Amino acid sequence: MAFEGLASRLQETIKKLKGKGKLSEKDIKEAMREVKLALLEADVNFKVVKSFINSVSEKCLGNDVMESLTPGQQVIKIVNDELTELMGGSNSKINYLDNGITVVMLVGLQGAGKTTMAGKLALQMRKNNKKPLLVACDIYRPAAIKQLQVVGKQIDIPVFSMGDKVSPVDIAKAGIEYAESNGNNVVIIDTAGRLHIDDSLMAELENVKAAVKPQEILLVVDSMAGQDAVNVAETFNNRLDITGVILTKLDGDTRGGAALSIRQVTQKPIKFVGVGEKMSDLEVFYPDRMASRILGMGDVLSLIEKVQSDIDEKAAKELTDRMMSQEFNFNDFLEGMNQMKKLGPISKILEMMPGVNTKELQGVDFDKGEKELAKVEAMIHSMTKKERMQPSLIKNSTSRKKRIANGSGTTLQDVNKLLKMFDNMKKMTKQMKGLQKNMKKGIFGKFPFMK
Repeated sequence: MAFEGLASRLQETIKKLKGKGKLSEKDIKEAMREVKLALLEADVNFKVVKSFINSVSEKCLGNDVMESLTPGQQVIKIVNDELTELMGGSNSKINYLDNGITVVMLVGLQGAGKTTMAGKLALQMRKNNKKPLLVACDIYRPAAIKQLQVVGKQIDIPVFSMGDKVSPVDIAKAGIEYAESNGNNVVIIDTAGRLHIDDSLMAELENVKAAVKPQEILLVVDSMAGQDAVNVAETFNNRLDITGVILTKLDGDTRGGAALSIRQVTQKPIKFVGVGEKMSDLEVFYPDRMASRILGMGDVLSLIEKVQSDIDEKAAKELTDRMMSQEFNFNDFLEGMNQMKKLGPISKILEMMPGVNTKELQGVDFDKGEKELAKVEAMIHSMTKKERMQPSLIKNSTSRKKRIANGSGTTLQDVNKLLKMFDNMKKMTKQMKGLQKNMKKGIFGKFPFMK
């Protein structure tokens, strides 16, 4: 999980402060020392840490905190505000042209994930009613053009290429002409990278920039590179004047120092973060929401947006109606599971829930939970159509249970556990329905405040 170590340390520090009725200057200094160590261990740039601690300390030692009835909460607010500011204050959007073609140039070192990111970005833009075109300008890396074409085919986004014998500048210019002729309003240019920054790479990128005048130059950086990522961002920014940063592999970096340092060092916003291997695993970067997650306050807005975008609202309503009408069967149970799986791994969902302590999550075997869900799915698939529609047929038949267990690679005990879970769910929905009826009848009429 991103920021796992940092989040754990900060949450523990804040927990100590919340338990005190009054805070002394010594309490603040000790807390700031813990925060400083947490940031340094998370691989945050030393100068950034120093500036951050000075700013937070100054505000925490002010009268508003020291004389407050809830000083711990005041400190949390200050740390949250400063973390948010450190990462950019507010989210930064793509600068689309109102008319004409918006050109987005992706730059970065080889291995940062530019080509895959080009596809992820195109997919997200299409969801926002744009018509993107991918342009293959990496003529050096073996199979780079083929990789972009495979990515484009996977997400059904067109790819423009001219092979590896034409200069990147000419390919970029021809790609824009192609977009004009084919009704594409966004061009995403996948440029070449190197293992290390060199003058020939930078000169080529500067030539492409001069030729096509992109609205966005987005630097793709591997967040797991730590301080190296910050140095790369600084160099690219000095030469190309980038407009923003995309951090890849943020889901695999437990430290996350790059995200906290790059914005401060380059003064350019982090616009997107890659949070997984799937093409849909790209998120808009919201500094305030990320700060909230780090401090254990959850990210309800992102969770709501995820539910709205990934779950079929009509199907969810129909499923709820069936549950309440007691027509709920194993087909519906399976549909509910499939809807939940669209939200992604359990660990990512829990990260967005308020009050979830990241330290407590460290020992949880999320893979086991995913495996249990897979077992349930296998058992339901091993049932006949009639059994799914009428679960009662299985309940009193040992032979049916054994067949389902054998067909799904599970045990009789697993099947019994599933049946019990299903019965409990039906009982709960029956109770909920009864409660709704009672409220409609005015059973709480004696208590006006419950109406």
